[in-house]
Amino acid sequence: MAWTLVVPLKPLSRAKSRLADAAGDDLRPGLALAFAQDTVGAALACRAVRGVTVVTDDPLAARELSALGARILPDPPGGGLNAALAQGALAVRQQLPTAAVAALNADLPALRPTELEQVLEAASAFPRAFLADAAGVGTTLLAAAPGVELSPAFGGPSRARHRASGAREIRLRGVDSVRRDVDTGEDLRAALALGVGPHTLRHPFPGLPQPPVPSPQN
Repeated sequence: MAWTLVVPLKPLSRAKSRLADAAGDDLRPGLALAFAQDTVGAALACRAVRGVTVVTDDPLAARELSALGARILPDPPGGGLNAALAQGALAVRQQLPTAAVAALNADLPALRPTELEQVLEAASAFPRAFLADAAGVGTTLLAAAPGVELSPAFGGPSRARHRASGAREIRLRGVDSVRRDVDTGEDLRAALALGVGPHTLRHPFPGLPQPPVPSPQN
């Protein structure tokens, strides 16, 4: 099954406020963009992915992610994260009515295409399915088969909400890069240990060990 991913990204000036202790306010916007670039680049390199739609109103992010091959949609005003995802899924299916759609976080800088492929393959067995984040509280991916509404409920303890909504939880080992979203300095340390993508790798991390040069993503 070929998937179209929807990736939400808030304006870079407001992104990743909880990273201020690790990166500083002056570095946060660039780091949020780098996370998104590495996420989108890895997703587009995944064999199970036919395309990526990014929902954002940030002009710099729109330009840079479009250059990678993503489709850009404006963020619905005042709607929030789940409205952006619902709008993105609707736009995808207006073009491809039988598309399998998955929402993916924009802050997965260590994402590996092969691990994402494993998660999407597992998701294809269910009408709706989700992958919990590394903390076991939130969600990094929510998938909906053709003809099934995405019905996103991201934010905070979304793992419990997605489970309660009837989505099946994907339980796989060895897909740490798909679970490792980055909100805090500790999350960033964990992502660096996994090996981040080339855009994140270019950034300095004051107060943190410098990341090793990763092996090529596959």
